[in-house]
Amino acid sequence: MTSLSGICQWLVAHGSTCMEAAGFLTGVLNVWLVTRQNIWSWPIGVANALFYTIVFARTGLYSDTGLQVVYFALSLYGWWHWWRGGPTTDSLPVTRITRPLAWRLFGIGVLTWLLLWTITTRIPGAALPHIDSALVAASLIAQWMMTRKLAEHWLVWIVVDVIYIGVFLNRELPLTAVLYAVFFALAVMGHIQWRRSWRASQPAGAAT
Repeated sequence: MTSLSGICQWLVAHGSTCMEAAGFLTGVLNVWLVTRQNIWSWPIGVANALFYTIVFARTGLYSDTGLQVVYFALSLYGWWHWWRGGPTTDSLPVTRITRPLAWRLFGIGVLTWLLLWTITTRIPGAALPHIDSALVAASLIAQWMMTRKLAEHWLVWIVVDVIYIGVFLNRELPLTAVLYAVFFALAVMGHIQWRRSWRASQPAGAAT
């Protein structure tokens, strides 16, 4: 049987690492569980954040490194918030975002992007700070929306995932680029499933 060290050596020889592979596996499982509204997506998300904190720190994506730390905290919060909704994993209902909240989140996202951009451009070795900062800001908004079960968070992830694929190819993280291609497909599936869940929760004739 091939040892773990042997697998890791094979991954390194093919441009990846065991840490990136662990992030890949926990990432796919995490997002798939979210599409199912399964509360166990959150502890898997905690593990995924830990793996990718190390991966991104090693490749100069410092905004994304900080993002993983925030993901860690938000995953703990999301786990608590979904659980608090009731005794079952789907007791917190899917809802739609309101226009005032959408504008507030957009404003917060722009301010976060500008702040991160200003900070990361001063860090030696920072990679693609303008794009990286924008993606981190959008990801934070999407992650918070997910903790509240706002259906539109999938639309934010769809856009973010497409751009991230190019970023990770640029930073020579092919396995992570493939992961975000999988994330894109799962986000499309999640959007469809969450919309159906929201429609099913509406009174007859009220869903649009």
